[in-house]
Amino acid sequence: MGLMDRLHDDGSTTESSTKSSTASSSSKASGKSVKSGPYDLLKVEILNRIVEEFDHSQIKDCEDDQKRKIMKPFVEELMEQLAKEKNIPYNATLHKETVTIILDEVLGLGPIECFMRLEEISEIMVNGPDMIYIEQSGKLTLSDVKFDDNDHVMRVIEKIVAPLGRRIDESCPLVDARTKNGSRVNAIIPPLALNGPVLTIRKFKKDPLQVSDLVRFGTLSEEMAIFIEACIKVHLNIVISGGTGSGKTTTLNILSSFIPETERIITVEDAAELQLRQPHVIRLETRAPNIEGKGAIPMRDLIKNTLRMRPDRIIVGECRGGEALDMLQAMNTGHDGSLTTGHANTPRDMLSRMETMVMMSGMDLPQRAIREQIASAVHLIVQQSRLKDGSRKITHITEIQGMEGEVVILQDIFLFVQKGVDENGKIIGDLEATGIRPKFMHKFEEEGIVLPPNLFLKNQGGW
Repeated sequence: MGLMDRLHDDGSTTESSTKSSTASSSSKASGKSVKSGPYDLLKVEILNRIVEEFDHSQIKDCEDDQKRKIMKPFVEELMEQLAKEKNIPYNATLHKETVTIILDEVLGLGPIECFMRLEEISEIMVNGPDMIYIEQSGKLTLSDVKFDDNDHVMRVIEKIVAPLGRRIDESCPLVDARTKNGSRVNAIIPPLALNGPVLTIRKFKKDPLQVSDLVRFGTLSEEMAIFIEACIKVHLNIVISGGTGSGKTTTLNILSSFIPETERIITVEDAAELQLRQPHVIRLETRAPNIEGKGAIPMRDLIKNTLRMRPDRIIVGECRGGEALDMLQAMNTGHDGSLTTGHANTPRDMLSRMETMVMMSGMDLPQRAIREQIASAVHLIVQQSRLKDGSRKITHITEIQGMEGEVVILQDIFLFVQKGVDENGKIIGDLEATGIRPKFMHKFEEEGIVLPPNLFLKNQGGW
């Protein structure tokens, strides 16, 4: 049984980007903000000297760790030399922290690079230069890290989006992008953001989680994992529903890991972040308009194009608008086994959301026709939620059984049933089967998949 999860900088620091970094003076290294007086002045001068004297061709094609190893001796030697020239007393702690800050500014994302290195931090939220929040274990914390000013934040944003061919300015003041390590980035700047540039980075683990990790975390039960794996293998169409930060993308990665390696998979995303490990994966990413407002390639065009690429599976990172109609039509025309995600708080809400998205396509379809499309295309809704204690749970695995009159009929197969809260505020509950077997059981039999006889018995699990 296979159990379930899992800055573009070309390596060289351009002279213009490094010069623009020389104003940076407040950052964090090893968890402490540096307010070092004379060392701040040293840092500014060293950043300028790096532009003028360092041979950037040495690091052009190197990995991040290697770049730091090459540049670090240059920075340390320069710092010792300048400190002697300016009669600045040697302070080992400040020396080490300032070197780290300089390397972060030149090679990384400045003050927030320290958070990018910490695996346990899942989200970084820059609400202007003076307010940076981090999410760790589902909890938000205000850090003591600060940028110098709005311009400093803007330089970091531009450092992320420029190598991707994206732009952000007053005429295009918001952008979705990704860092070179796959983290998802959203940036919005004045005049839309009134408190200064806002940057949100959703990090993903270097080593994708496996289903066994989610079972260990209590996100789902072993019985649920066995069931979902079987559903993927028999080519059911699945929508992963959930709120912002509930873990939909992580769950989509895990579900995708159950797809056999012999199949051709095509992914379609606004900002590529899926981490599929199969050998035959084609990754497509939308394109934003150029500076003249032309050349955009939206999600709908990419989904339509996948149908000409002989896919065994189509995976759409997230349906947000009219592309939902194209996705449903693909599911209804022989592309079973497709996967996507959507924003909704319950499986029933997900149906309503899909109706709305189909109407956004511009097609004048009757409501009943839309619901029939949904009922015939989607087999399963996996509902993911982030609970009040910060934990993430798959709260519903729900079958779409068809239509009765004007209503799409849903049936819960597995549920998370909350029982209370312990003295530490942790939510107590059970991940359990409802006791009802899905109508598509014959699909498992046709594929020769034998499920444990007690899989659907009520009161399985207990987390």
